Amino acid sequence: MPYTVDFEKVSTTGLESSPVADALAGLRANEARYYRNKYDHTFAVTPASEAPEVLDYVNRVLSEERDIVISARPLEVTSFEVDGLRMAYVFYESGLSINVMYGIEDGKKRAVGFKLSEGMEVPEELAERFKFARQKSKLAGVIRGSFFVIKGEY
Repeated sequence: MPYTVDFEKVSTTGLESSPVADALAGLRANEARYYRNKYDHTFAVTPASEAPEVLDYVNRVLSEERDIVISARPLEVTSFEVDGLRMAYVFYESGLSINVMYGIEDGKKRAVGFKLSEGMEVPEELAERFKFARQKSKLAGVIRGSFFVIKGEY
């Protein structure tokens, strides 16, 4: 069952098993606020077990582009289209959030973004490959993020 993320009253609903549930909830709320403010889009997530096609898509892009396999347990996913972009998100129990931004038209932006919740260590599968920049968020504290550009067709 989809859960509409409320960025005004941050909730750990669906994220309770995460050791950094509060920070992950703030990170998820931060994404919800961004899409509401920029695109007037309501950010809703589904348990990963209920939308395996979204998880499979993100895993395929990670695997084919950079041979990355995430070991953390996925908790929630979402996918949607906004402003010519196909977006897919996975929120992991470890506090990691991965998004795949895929411009539908040729020449549009295509990238994979990684965000780490405050208090989360950089996952081993990403540690040697990416440098993470910090940004402050009222909802999520300090978020660390990185990305790579998608070269293939998905």
